[in-house]
Amino acid sequence: MLDEKKLKASESRVKQFINEGIIKPKGKPEHMDFFLKNADDSIDSAKALFELSINPEKHVSLGFTSFNGLLWVVNASYYSMFYMARALLENLGIKIKTDISIHAVTFDAVIYYFYLTGKLQKEFLEDFVEAKGDAAELLGKQKADELMEEYFFEKKKEAHSLMIWEHYWSNQRQKLLWKEHKNLGEN
Repeated sequence: MLDEKKLKASESRVKQFINEGIIKPKGKPEHMDFFLKNADDSIDSAKALFELSINPEKHVSLGFTSFNGLLWVVNASYYSMFYMARALLENLGIKIKTDISIHAVTFDAVIYYFYLTGKLQKEFLEDFVEAKGDAAELLGKQKADELMEEYFFEKKKEAHSLMIWEHYWSNQRQKLLWKEHKNLGEN
């Protein structure tokens, strides 16, 4: 999962981010409590969504006929890890300021400041990579499902419209045929 080539690429990107001012050592931690709270809130959300998803009694008590929040369990779990990574960086005084993917920059910074220095075991980093991939895959699947649902909804609307037009023109045709039939009978 994390081969030498990927590690070197992350290291190179972080050095570039430092040169560009995207990653800056800023001295003292300023937002660590914010990131820790978000990490805790995210994991609590994941736990609550998981419990609600697997417990039919809770569905009923909250007024759901069915509920499946497992997609969001994965997403909230990933965000808990992401915010924890930001807290770790903040604890070192590392500031990340970017308009590009904050998640990718954070991941590279964790590799650079924690994994390559031996402060973080490979297993933890691989868990982070796996969670990020799972969240992206599930969100991508959900987006694909939404697009397919929208497509079929639009096709259903088109089919309904075509049926209305077909009915209208069928009636018009019947009227014309009846009128012709009537005219032929009069001649």
